[in-house]
Amino acid sequence: MRPPQVVGLGLATVDIVIRLESMPRWERAGGFSDFAIQGGGMSGTAMVAASRLGLSAGWVGTAGSDPTADIKVRSLREEGVDVSRTVRRPGREQQIILVYVHESTGERVFSGMKGMGREPLRPDELDRGYLTSADALLVDGCHQEAALQAARWMRQAGRRVVVDAGATRAAPSADFRRLLKEAHVVISGSGFAEAATGFRDPAKAGREILQQGPEVFVQTEGADGCFTVSADGSFRTPAFTVEVTDTTGAGDTFHGAYLVGLTEGWPLEQTVLFASAAAAMSCRELGGRSGIPKREAVFAFLAENGHPMEG
Repeated sequence: MRPPQVVGLGLATVDIVIRLESMPRWERAGGFSDFAIQGGGMSGTAMVAASRLGLSAGWVGTAGSDPTADIKVRSLREEGVDVSRTVRRPGREQQIILVYVHESTGERVFSGMKGMGREPLRPDELDRGYLTSADALLVDGCHQEAALQAARWMRQAGRRVVVDAGATRAAPSADFRRLLKEAHVVISGSGFAEAATGFRDPAKAGREILQQGPEVFVQTEGADGCFTVSADGSFRTPAFTVEVTDTTGAGDTFHGAYLVGLTEGWPLEQTVLFASAAAAMSCRELGGRSGIPKREAVFAFLAENGHPMEG
């Protein structure tokens, strides 16, 4: 296996995905139309996307020691993601997610297992040489002490740091704000920028975030596309129209695809367009990883939609 060009540090899960028209209630459970059991998690799925799109990728995080944990780790390894620095904790796998997907819209609700963040990865469990041998690091907000240490090492080594800031509308913690200062790129869903800066306008919020250290801020907005802010200005990238089955993992696919352009030195507009196309394509199948495309398929999709690209 090639040394990783990109490494994700954070969460990988086992997702139990259920497609249904209405949520079950105690008095009426109802039925469901489809299901899938597959790997998930923010950085884990982003590394699967990066691997399918042509990069060598590694994942760093924790897993249990039971058969469910084996499924999680195997789901990454089978996608070509290096898992040699996974820290196995004795006991049951805790990082389990129930994903309820609405049949009509593809929107989803997540329910995580209680205690899944109880034993975070520690800074002393990191392999500094392994991390800094990669071109870029993606951190997703989990294992915050370890993530901050890893980001600082990457900065010192002249490597790139990408932070997945999620879509939370809660103000970021002091630890997460320290992590933002180490980032070169911050990618979030709608809600984070306003919570972090107090500005609803993404251009103003993005400029405020750049004042804290990052060079690029991207806000993904689902069907409304995404908005990018850099020192050179700002621009909006429209969303691509696809038949949506499930939006689970679309943001994670965006992050993995963004790493392709970042690692290979593409112009920012091309990088974001490629990531947007890959994210849209991932929504056509059930589960966060089933629909992640390969690079050639993304280029073909872009050409079909009037955006021919090579890379």
